[in-house]
Amino acid sequence: MFRQTAFGIAFSALVLASGLTSSPVPGHTTNENSDHQPLSIGSSQVALSPTTTFKTTALEKSVFDQINRYRVSKGLSKLTLNANITRQARIHSQNMANRKVSFSHKGFEKRVNSTSIRYKSAAENVAFNQGYPDPASQAMTGWINSPGHLKNIKGKYYNLTGIGVAANSEGEVYLTQIFIRNK
Repeated sequence: MFRQTAFGIAFSALVLASGLTSSPVPGHTTNENSDHQPLSIGSSQVALSPTTTFKTTALEKSVFDQINRYRVSKGLSKLTLNANITRQARIHSQNMANRKVSFSHKGFEKRVNSTSIRYKSAAENVAFNQGYPDPASQAMTGWINSPGHLKNIKGKYYNLTGIGVAANSEGEVYLTQIFIRNK
């Protein structure tokens, strides 16, 4: 499995973990303000402060749409959104936002296996940012400008994806996108 461990920093408050790509796996089957409210899994909105609210499902849709627009502009096929992959991406983003896991790709193989999809290859992009009015577009800009992340986005054999976004009361927005080529 190809794994880069260096972290890249693009812009002042956008942090990207290097893109993670797995090798094909032959025959692998995978069966200070009290008004701040953290997001819980299944919720679609998080209040970061009394004046800042992000609808996380809208951010997920925005990333999905931007990824597919980019892929089409490069002559690549659109990805299909998959609910099982999205569920795993959301859990990972939520766990990072809640500090249950570090900002990383740790547990990537388990996330992919938990989708119950028979797959040939898989990859993951993660990012977090803070203070931007459009966290999805900011993450996309960082991913497009990062060779490892861009390689995953342009992966011509990937056909499925899932995107999860979560935020915490500190205003940090975590984004996870998983790419899969199913069998």
